Amino acid sequence: MDFHNADIPGWLRLNCVGTNDHLRRQNIKLHEGQLLILYSEELQVGGVVQYSEEEKLWVAAIDWNITRESEEIATQW
Repeated sequence: MDFHNADIPGWLRLNCVGTNDHLRRQNIKLHEGQLLILYSEELQVGGVVQYSEEEKLWVAAIDWNITRESEEIATQW
């Protein structure tokens, strides 16, 4: 997930090549209201999927209350 690919209201765009490849490999079909765990190498956050009519692509509203850093994740395993 590229957390730098967000728009002004804070929606994270789900249109990066790596994101699309990962969704395809996991056989995930996006739909309105879907809950996802979005992650990069250093961070995991919860998000709710929405379709942006304005941009004509899927986005996620990030819930910053559901956040874990990679150090936290590594110590849980």
